[in-house]
Amino acid sequence: MVALAAACGGGGSSGGDEEADDTSTISVPADAVAVVGGTAVPRAEFDRLFAQAEAAYEAQSREFPATGTPEYEQLKNETVDFLIQRIEFAREAEALGITVTDQEVTDRLTELKQQFFSGDDAAYQAELKKQGITEEDVLDDLRAQLISQKLFTEITKGESVTDEEVDKYYDDNKDQFTTPESREVAHILVEKKAEADDLYQQLQDGADFAKLARENSTDTGSASNGGKLTDVRGSFVAEFEEVAFALETGEIGKPVKSEFGWHIITALDDTKPSAVTPLDEVRDSVRDQLLKEKQNKAMAAWVDEIQAKYADQIGFATGFAPAATPTLPAGTGAETGQ
Repeated sequence: MVALAAACGGGGSSGGDEEADDTSTISVPADAVAVVGGTAVPRAEFDRLFAQAEAAYEAQSREFPATGTPEYEQLKNETVDFLIQRIEFAREAEALGITVTDQEVTDRLTELKQQFFSGDDAAYQAELKKQGITEEDVLDDLRAQLISQKLFTEITKGESVTDEEVDKYYDDNKDQFTTPESREVAHILVEKKAEADDLYQQLQDGADFAKLARENSTDTGSASNGGKLTDVRGSFVAEFEEVAFALETGEIGKPVKSEFGWHIITALDDTKPSAVTPLDEVRDSVRDQLLKEKQNKAMAAWVDEIQAKYADQIGFATGFAPAATPTLPAGTGAETGQ
C-alpha cells in the first residue's frame, strides 16, 4: 500500500490508451504491459500502482506530471521496471530455495496495522477503501517485500568488515569524528546601532544582561533564555564568532553588526577546544556503515546480473517500452533489509 506507492516514486493514473501490441518478438497479452520469461505483468497491476502513486502526489500537495512529459514517462518506466523486477526476484528466490510463508505475510501485516493504525482494523479498512485497493493487493505487496528482504540477506551474507578496514576509514576521515570548538555565550540582537549602543551602555552601568535580552532581543529563540546559546565554531556568521571566541570569560563585547542586525555578546564560559572522538567510541558505528556499503554494493551487482540475465526474455506492450536503459528504481532489493 503506502510502501509500494513510495517505492514507485509517487504516481498517477495511467492516463493513456496504449494498445497492448508487442514491440518485440515476444508476445505480450492484450491485458498486460510486459512479459518476463513468459510471465505477464498485468495492466491492472500497473494501473493500481500508478493510481497509488497519484494518491501519494496528492497527499504531498505535489502536481502530478502531465501525460507525455519526461517526468511522466520516467514515472511510467519506473513502475513497469518495479513490476518486472518483482517477477525476476520471485524467480530467483525460488531458485535459491527462499520462501515466504502465509504466516510471515500475516505477521508483517499485523505489524503495519499497529504501526500506522494503532491496531485499529476499521481504520485500516478505511484506508484501503480510500486508496482503492484490496487486502489481497496488500498481501501480494508484502510478500514481494519479504522476498526482497530475504534475497538481500542471502546475497549479502558473506560480506564482513575487518578491524583493519575500520581503522583505515577512521584515520582517513578524522574530520567526521572531530567536534569543533564551542563556547557558551549570550547575546542581544537589535535592528539599530543606536539601540545597541544604548543597551551596551546600560550593561556597562551594571544592568542585568539576561533581563535586557528578554526585554529587547529580536532573537526570540534565545531571548526567552536570557540570550543564552552555544556557539559551535562554524555554525554562526563570521562577525558574531569573531567576537564570541575572542572575549574573555565574563566580558561583554561592543556591538557588532551582521546581516541579522546588531549583536551585543557576552562570553559565559571558557572555550571548549576542538576534540576528536576516540575510535573505540565510534568503532561499532563505523563498522555498521562500512558493512551496509558493502552489502548495498553486492546487492546492486547482483541486481545488474539478474537484469542482464532476463534482458532478452522481456517484451513490452506498445507505449510501455523504455526509451532508454532504465535506472534501478527506488525501493528495489538494493535498498532493502538495511
